Amino acid sequence: MLLACQKGHPLRSKPSSPSESPGKQGKPATSRKTRQAKPAKKRDLASLFGKLGLNTPQDFLLHFPIRYEDETCLSPIAQASAGQSIQFEAVVQSCELTYRPRRYLTARMRDDSGEIQLRWINFYPSQVQQMQAGKRWRVRGEVRAGFGGLEMVHPKVTSPSSPLPQSLTPIYPTTEGLAQKAIAQRIEQALNTLDLDDSLPEAVRDNLGLMPFRQAVDVLHRPAPGDDLDALVHRTHPAWVRVKFDELLAQQLSLANAREQRRLRQADPLFEPLDRVSYVQKLSTELPFQLTAAQQRVVQEIHADLAQTWPMHRLLQGDVGSGKTVVAALAAMRAIDHGKQAAVMAPTEILAEQHYLKLEPWAKALGLQCVWLSAGLPARIKRQALDAIASGQAQLVVGTQALIQQGVTFADLGLAIVDEQHRFGVSQRLALGEKANGRLPHQLTMSATPIPRSLAMTCFADLDVSVIDERPPGRLPVKTKLVSASRRAEVIEGLRESVASGGQVYWVCPLVEESEALQLQTATDTHEMLTAALEGLTVGLVHGKLHAKEKADVMQRFKAGEINVLVATTVIEVGVDVPNASQMVIEHAERFGLAQLHQLRGRVGRGTRESICLLLYEPPLSFDAKYRLKALYETDDGFEIARRDLQLRGPGEFLGARQSGLSLLRFADFEADAHWVEKAKLLCDELRAQQPEVAKCHMDRWMQSREAFLNG
Repeated sequence: MLLACQKGHPLRSKPSSPSESPGKQGKPATSRKTRQAKPAKKRDLASLFGKLGLNTPQDFLLHFPIRYEDETCLSPIAQASAGQSIQFEAVVQSCELTYRPRRYLTARMRDDSGEIQLRWINFYPSQVQQMQAGKRWRVRGEVRAGFGGLEMVHPKVTSPSSPLPQSLTPIYPTTEGLAQKAIAQRIEQALNTLDLDDSLPEAVRDNLGLMPFRQAVDVLHRPAPGDDLDALVHRTHPAWVRVKFDELLAQQLSLANAREQRRLRQADPLFEPLDRVSYVQKLSTELPFQLTAAQQRVVQEIHADLAQTWPMHRLLQGDVGSGKTVVAALAAMRAIDHGKQAAVMAPTEILAEQHYLKLEPWAKALGLQCVWLSAGLPARIKRQALDAIASGQAQLVVGTQALIQQGVTFADLGLAIVDEQHRFGVSQRLALGEKANGRLPHQLTMSATPIPRSLAMTCFADLDVSVIDERPPGRLPVKTKLVSASRRAEVIEGLRESVASGGQVYWVCPLVEESEALQLQTATDTHEMLTAALEGLTVGLVHGKLHAKEKADVMQRFKAGEINVLVATTVIEVGVDVPNASQMVIEHAERFGLAQLHQLRGRVGRGTRESICLLLYEPPLSFDAKYRLKALYETDDGFEIARRDLQLRGPGEFLGARQSGLSLLRFADFEADAHWVEKAKLLCDELRAQQPEVAKCHMDRWMQSREAFLNG
């Protein structure tokens, strides 16, 4: 049915079916009450602004466009082509309401050069009146090919009486119900009322080649037609450079302040005892190996921190198999030297138990008690462990998140060690430190996921960072091969040869049981298949759904050499140390993250035997999957792996749970702007030392809405 929209013709409405319900463009009016759009109340507007973190004039000033539209000129309709955005002025020739096959409004417009059709799928009655024949309008939108020729769908229609803008029209990030006009008005107010004097001295700007702040924000909010639109959109324009540098500098100043505030807090200094042989010296003598030069350097850095009167807050980085556990043990011994307790918390029972199995014999050899605490312990044994911790009888405590649960009381906690720190949230890591009675304990966090330098300088500048960048002697690099899943039979046959030569094998699967959605080779199915195919060999199975005791029993049998091939899920990703395991097969490797693949590969190559990691994949591979597998094949350098992973995933996912409460950047890019990170760090130190009033001025501008800034 067609209804001509002529002047004076009554609008006959027809209820739309549920399938014709409008989207975000707006709902058609169906009653007298909804025909006139009411302006949003101030309170509602404030709520919508709040969703975007826009609460103060400063917030609006720093709310920059995501793109721009050029509304500064008009084009004839004849120049329109599909895929192009244009703006023209023309007269409405006719308009029609169509109800079949669905409800929509069309109008034809003509100028001196040609004609074009406009179409609205969702519209208001006022738009029907607007499109009466003979009316002249200014129209802007993207042109596309329609059934009747070129058309625009949901174009922007304005009065031709208003003057053309003198600058490009910014398009801002928004939320549903919040119009661009409302945002632009508040930003214009901020530009006209805020103090835009530069927070950086002219000499500093000139030395760095930076645009003045006032000019930068003006260009970003009001770009002239001649400005480089591509540079503005891709954030390479000098105006963006200034904004990104200011953000990086504010972050460095903020983290430096946080670090300074931490040093004002009190902790017991744990220095080298001079009146006796220390436990640190005793353990060093007991070790069956020599520390690498990198380990010795890191131990000295940690012990120097422990001797201070403020709490240590150090991050220990080390690639898989670099020997972080023994460094942590030597730090724990320094706390025990002073009659204090040390606690090690790990994210999984397998990893925590691996730490316990390493640390307990060392502690026992020195006459110390090391206890294990997890949620799965029998009630009687758990009660004994809690009593030993509360009385101080247990000098070294190892466990999972059970350590921070209610009912766990330490006699005198001097050092909290958190392994795989990125798997814990901020509150979880702080909770262990709160278990101390009295002064704050020192804290050492460890990570086997190396952090790229650019990321460490921006997000970990409030921490002291130690890096173990050397393999233990005798460790050989793991060979990595990519193998199509179609060659699985060859891979299985190769396992026999590996076991015959005295080695053991991990076979890693992404799921425990079958998933119809993903259709991946499962751990249980793989275990059955390998048990049948490898007759005469012992094939074990371990996964997260097993009871803790069952997992421990399987892992102990594998470590003892009783199991030849261990089928496992990613529960063996971190901490499992079986030096005799020399081969790993990763099923559906294309489904794993890059850092996770690197962690898994680190479970082999921990002895002196030549090791190999086979990445089984199902073609065809996506671009990201190819990128990950290629990166793993090309390098075993953990820092290079981390750099590529950061490029692929971005900082939010890369940092994991640590991002909670962390200053992720809104404008700057960790990799692309890495050279500006270094310049910001140098200027931060200079301003804090020589021009603290300038540093404060810069912080006041950027960190007024600290919560919004930190959440990005």
